[in-house]
Amino acid sequence: MSIRIVPLADPHPSASSRRLVWLAVDGDGVPLGSAFLRLFDTEGQDHLAELELSVHPAERRRGVGSELLARAVAGVVAEGRRCVLAQAGAGTPGDRFLAERGFRRVLTLTYARLALVNTVVDTAAGTAAGTAADRPPAGYRLLSWEGTVPDELAGTFTASRRAMDDMPMDDTDYGVVVWDVERVRAAARAVEDRGERLHTVAAVDESDGSIAGFTELVVPGDGKGDGQHYGTGVLPEHRGRGLARWMKAEMIRQVRERYPDLTGLLADTAESNTRMRAVNDALGYRPTHRTFQYQLDL
Repeated sequence: MSIRIVPLADPHPSASSRRLVWLAVDGDGVPLGSAFLRLFDTEGQDHLAELELSVHPAERRRGVGSELLARAVAGVVAEGRRCVLAQAGAGTPGDRFLAERGFRRVLTLTYARLALVNTVVDTAAGTAAGTAADRPPAGYRLLSWEGTVPDELAGTFTASRRAMDDMPMDDTDYGVVVWDVERVRAAARAVEDRGERLHTVAAVDESDGSIAGFTELVVPGDGKGDGQHYGTGVLPEHRGRGLARWMKAEMIRQVRERYPDLTGLLADTAESNTRMRAVNDALGYRPTHRTFQYQLDL
């Protein structure tokens, strides 16, 4: 079979990354597969690329994936990056494909879902109804917003993003995401541009008014289907007080009230992140599947 690799332009570059795109076609121009290579351009991650490669099931084991991978790796080398990451579901063809081509498994992610139908969460306790209840953490209050962070909170919210710096990533050479106010606002605009809704709940330290932790959730624009959790983090000096569970419980309460047609909430957590997985378990999330993150070192 004749395979031709066609480079395409990325229609949506962002302030922090850009993509190289290739389409694999046969001799008649029929699409066979694609490769999207995201290149991070910001300080702390400018060594890194992420690959998303897919081949039509009917065209697998015919060299299409290998051709696309070769082109993507050449792109990584040309851009001077030292590693490329790719993700595949456990036991899938992609899992086997990456393992056979020199990628090493560096991280396992557990995916979980909270069914919102017939699920009640006690916001004060931060646990599913009927389980042991704790009092809300003393010395803190919750606040929330939709979309871009309000101007008066932009500085302290940006500073709170360092709560994610020590998020368990196992052997992944992920670097450190360096946040400033403009990057925070750009991330919120990207969600809005997709037609989705970004919701944030934050815990505020009442002693000085600073944000001690936050949790984010993205809801489909029509308010139906499943919402997707983004980051949840608590600054190291505020950990051990139950803030993560409290914030996520409040998020669940708010979206249940605001989006009656939302059927579930999705979360993905590093398998080694036992504390966050325990929070999700306490709130009623149930594991659905696992994926592996692979890394190719160049």
